Amino acid sequence: MANIAVIGIGYVGAVSAACLARDGHVVVAVDVDPGKVAAINAGKSPIVEKGLPELIAQTVAEGKLSATTDIAEAVARTEACFVCVGTPSAPDGSIGLDYVKSACAQLGQAIAHERKWYSVIMRSTIVPGSMETTCIPMLESASGLTAGDAFGVGYYPEFLRESTAIEDHKEPGLIVFGSLDALTGDFLTELNKNTIGKIHSVDLRTAEMVKYTSNSWRAVKVTYANEIGNIAKASGIDGQLVMRILCSDNKAAMSPYFMRPGFAFGGSCLPKDVRALRALGDQHAVETPLLDAVLVANDEQIARAEKMLEEGGHSRIGMVGISFKPGTDDLRESPLATLAARLIEKGREIKVYDPYVNEAYSNDHSAAGRGNDYGIELRDRLVPSIEELLAETDVILVGNSYAETLEPLTRAMDRPIIDLTRISPEARSNGVYEGICW
Repeated sequence: MANIAVIGIGYVGAVSAACLARDGHVVVAVDVDPGKVAAINAGKSPIVEKGLPELIAQTVAEGKLSATTDIAEAVARTEACFVCVGTPSAPDGSIGLDYVKSACAQLGQAIAHERKWYSVIMRSTIVPGSMETTCIPMLESASGLTAGDAFGVGYYPEFLRESTAIEDHKEPGLIVFGSLDALTGDFLTELNKNTIGKIHSVDLRTAEMVKYTSNSWRAVKVTYANEIGNIAKASGIDGQLVMRILCSDNKAAMSPYFMRPGFAFGGSCLPKDVRALRALGDQHAVETPLLDAVLVANDEQIARAEKMLEEGGHSRIGMVGISFKPGTDDLRESPLATLAARLIEKGREIKVYDPYVNEAYSNDHSAAGRGNDYGIELRDRLVPSIEELLAETDVILVGNSYAETLEPLTRAMDRPIIDLTRISPEARSNGVYEGICW
C-alpha cells in the first residue's frame, strides 16, 4: 500500500481520495478551500455523491484519510500525488490551465525540499501536449530538477460518472495512463493490479487524447440519439424504441446509456471537452464540422424544450431536477439550469424539486449551488417534496428521473407535463402529456 496525496477536493478528488483510502492506501487530500478540508477531517463529505458520506466517515475514522490546505505538508507525508484540480473552459473555448499551473508551481517547490523520489500524476482533463508543454516545464522550473530523472511524472485520466463514481472507481470502463519514467509507470500498474479491466500503458499524449476522445464520443452519441428521436417523433414513431432496438445489436458495441433520446447533455466534462477539442483542431488548422454541430444541436435541444413550455402558456412551472443529471447536486453547464434561467428571464415562476441539490443546501455544504453561474436564486425555489411541487405549479417539467417521483408523476399524467426523460416506457405524447422525443 502507498501514501498518496490528492490535490483538489472537488468531485474527482473527493471520490478518488475516499476510494483510495478504502482500498488501504493512506491518503492526504489537499484543497485551498478550508471548508472542504474541515469537512473531510470531520469525517463528512464536501460534495453530494451516493455512498460518499459513509465512505469518508469510515476512512477518516480508520486513520486512512485526512486533509490539509498545505501542499508541502502533503508532499512530505506521501510518495506520489494525483492532481485533480478543475480545468474550466477559457473564454475562447480552449482549456483553462490556471489551477493546473498553480498546483504544478506549488508541487515543484515542495519537491525541491524533499530528498526522495516523488511522482506527480495528473488526473485533471487536459488537451494532448499539455503535460509536455505546460506541466513538466512548470514542475522543472519550480523545483530546479529534471522530470524523469529526479522526480516522476504521469498522466492518469479518470472516467468517473457522477452518481455512480464509487462503483466506477472499482470497475472503470477504461484504464489508461502515460508515464515519463518507469517508476511512475510501475506505481500506476501496481495501483491497478486488482482493478477489473485491461491496463493500457501508453505515452503521455496518447493518454491525454484518449480522455478527450472518450468524452467527445459520449457527447456525439447523446446528440445523435436526440436528433433521431426528434425525427422519429415528427414521423409518429417512438424514438426511444428505435434506439433500444439499435442498441440491442451487440456487434456494434454501442452503449445504450448514451444512445437514448431525451434532453441535452451537460456537466463539467462533455461540453467543456468538446469545446477544447474544437479549439485544439483550430490551433492545427483542422476543421471539426461534427464537433461544431454537436454543440449547436445540443443547444437546439434546450431551445426545443423551451418552445414546448412556451406553447403551453403556463406561468407557474415545476421542474423535477435542475442538476445536470440525477444523483448529483452539480449544476455546472446543466441544460436544465440553462432552461430555468431562460424561463425566469421571461417572467415565469419556477419551483424545483431536486433531492440532491436540496441535500447540499440543507447540509450547508460549502459547495452548495456549485456551478450556478446562471444568476438563479436557487435556495428559495427548492421544494422538499414532489407532492408540494405538484400542488404549487401549473405544468411539470420532468428533467431528471428520481425513483420517488415516478408514482406521483404517473398519477398526475392527466395534467400538463413536459417530459424530457420519460416517466414510463409506455408514455407517449397526447396533447396534455408531451415527451420531447416520443
